[in-house]
Amino acid sequence: MLKINMFSSADKVKGQGVGSAYLELVSMLRKHFKNEFNITINKWTKSDITHYHTIDPLFYLSTFSKKRGQKIGYVHFLPETLDESLKIVEPFKTIFYKYVIAFYKRMDHIVVVNPVFIDKLVAYGIDRNKITYIPNFVSNEEFYPVSQQKKIDLRKKYGYDLQKFTVLGSGQIQTRKGVLDFVKLAELNPKIQFVWTGGFSFGKMTDGYSQLEKIVKNPPKNLSFPGIISRDKMVEYYGLSDLFLLPSYNELFPMSVLESFSCNTPVMLRNLPLYKAIINGYYLPANDVSDMNKKLRSLINDSGELLDLQRKTTLANNRYSEDNLAAIWHKFYIEQAEEG
Repeated sequence: MLKINMFSSADKVKGQGVGSAYLELVSMLRKHFKNEFNITINKWTKSDITHYHTIDPLFYLSTFSKKRGQKIGYVHFLPETLDESLKIVEPFKTIFYKYVIAFYKRMDHIVVVNPVFIDKLVAYGIDRNKITYIPNFVSNEEFYPVSQQKKIDLRKKYGYDLQKFTVLGSGQIQTRKGVLDFVKLAELNPKIQFVWTGGFSFGKMTDGYSQLEKIVKNPPKNLSFPGIISRDKMVEYYGLSDLFLLPSYNELFPMSVLESFSCNTPVMLRNLPLYKAIINGYYLPANDVSDMNKKLRSLINDSGELLDLQRKTTLANNRYSEDNLAAIWHKFYIEQAEEG
């Protein structure tokens, strides 16, 4: 039996996609390959494969031990993507960013969740042959469509209007996520119901914290911020919504988008090049607030257009299904064990 140890602290900070991706992977491996893979978490005993999900300093030190076997690094971010998420002052910023790349270079192999990262990692000096793209996925057992009656019941449960068109956004409350644009859309559309799930996972270190905190405390009347929602409850928020809208300026492979697909909730996203590499054709792209506003109103006035967008979620969900990704991860780990 192949022993795979996961080093991760991703689930310690609530409301971030890295934690969701980590939990999905561990759950899938234990369900599909319990007779082939012995999965352990944060153990220091000898392993055939050690999969690093986060870049904790203690984990970095562990890479110098011969007990780690084949070292796999999961890349969810690069230094430049952190610029728009966290405020880190110099000289700590430069030191930390060098550490991030040093950590990745300690790996025997790298897994990226978006292929656009491959060239960037190569530019940092990492061998292209040691980088593999494996997309994220979500479990259909945790995220699933609901009936029209259930949608009504969920709106009653959380105190939302039963008739109003409802737009859901989700993620850490930070400038990078486009929360200010989401707020602007709410202001432009007082008859539409807007909900943003998520919070300040990194507190005052969050980019734009002061401005965003004031908005969260005093949002437009048609916009609610219920805070960080546990994964087992997020399915209900997707279920009560008519559209998922993520106006983020920079993403890798948002778990929230995959969760929306799995829940059969239509998706609108900012028109980012990186999305085209992974989910092109499955969502409605919009360039800016004005374009989002125009397309949002079009969806509300054209039920056929909304239904067509909803059908695309099914196609996307099939492509990024747990079963499909289980086969990919199985092949990957076997190959890595043979190299180790």
